[in-house]
Amino acid sequence: MPAKIVLTVALIGGAILLVTNAYFAGSAMPFVFFMLTLASVILVLLRVGRSWLDLAFLTGAAAILAVISVWHFHYQPNWKSWVSFLGLGSLLVLGLRAVWSEGEKQKLLALAFAPSFLFAAFMVFAGVVLEHTQIWHPKTLDLYLFSFDASLHVQFAFLLGQAYAMWPWFKLIGLALYIALPIPIAMVYAGQLLRGKEKAFPGMAAFLITGPIGIIFYNLFPALGPVHIFHQGFPWHPLTAAEASRLFLEPIAVKGVQNAIPSLHISWVLLAWWYSRGLSAVERGIALTFLVFTAFATLGTGEHYFIDLVVAYPFSVMIQSLCAFSLRWNQCERVTGALYGLLTTLAWFVALRYAPKLFWTSPLVPWTLCIITVAAALFLHRRLEAAADAMVRQPSESPVEMAVALS
Repeated sequence: MPAKIVLTVALIGGAILLVTNAYFAGSAMPFVFFMLTLASVILVLLRVGRSWLDLAFLTGAAAILAVISVWHFHYQPNWKSWVSFLGLGSLLVLGLRAVWSEGEKQKLLALAFAPSFLFAAFMVFAGVVLEHTQIWHPKTLDLYLFSFDASLHVQFAFLLGQAYAMWPWFKLIGLALYIALPIPIAMVYAGQLLRGKEKAFPGMAAFLITGPIGIIFYNLFPALGPVHIFHQGFPWHPLTAAEASRLFLEPIAVKGVQNAIPSLHISWVLLAWWYSRGLSAVERGIALTFLVFTAFATLGTGEHYFIDLVVAYPFSVMIQSLCAFSLRWNQCERVTGALYGLLTTLAWFVALRYAPKLFWTSPLVPWTLCIITVAAALFLHRRLEAAADAMVRQPSESPVEMAVALS
């Protein structure tokens, strides 16, 4: 009982400290992406708790936290802040429910609370780190990525950017799903958690480590996106293939968040689609919809190059392999997936930076490399899933061992 009281005070006190913190209340909560990260916790709470009482508690907690924050700072919250208050209230209720529940219910709620808290904490941390990448890397390698995309002789980012400009409804749907990334992650994790903890662990770990590992790769190949180098020229005025082939490639000074390659948006929704296996048709359909429209949005907004999406595939296989906990750490499928993902991602970085002319020898070269990269990633992903399924079906003891145990 004393431990539960201490944890309760810590959770409530932590929530109050957050809403009275100037950076959190003034910068994090009104930020749309962080707002939706907190809002995704509402989905987790209602899915795992399944109680109208939980809805009442989260509403009450959100109202109290809002009153404290407004009283402390004397400001008028906007709708983003109100959604953040609801999300933070959900996180608080989820934590308190986990503290005061018992048995399997407590384990379920604790497993729902911990990754939700860690994912929200990462989003705050990531924002600070990505702001500093501009200091660490004053020059970016965008021209090298643009050169590769142009070598395909089909500049997808500009084509989708033009489609967004011509069809506002298409852009609206794409942007909505693009910024709502935490929703499918929360949906898939909560769904798998209800199916069983052993099914949820790999997805939970994969979603959590994708961000930190992705930031490391961002620093290996700093880049922003075509909209940041073309400005008003995007999407209607791309360079022609002939002009791009003669482009002098060098690092350039461009201000902005350097989070282009690999596309973590694609990695997260791709992992959500992969880990949605076994969930309902509706949940799988939602995950697939997010995957498709996020791919459109990454390009149509000009925040990514096509090659960013391609490299996201081996990167995602690496993440999935690292988190395939049902397999031995040295099992062939797991090692192969992890090494393929790591080495292929790094190989692309080296080729894009030091052998850009290779891609201009013929359009077949970049296209073939892209197809091989994605196809191999999908093959290894399927192989990894098959190995995991075989491990689940495999009895824990052989018939001989069972007979010895019974004798």
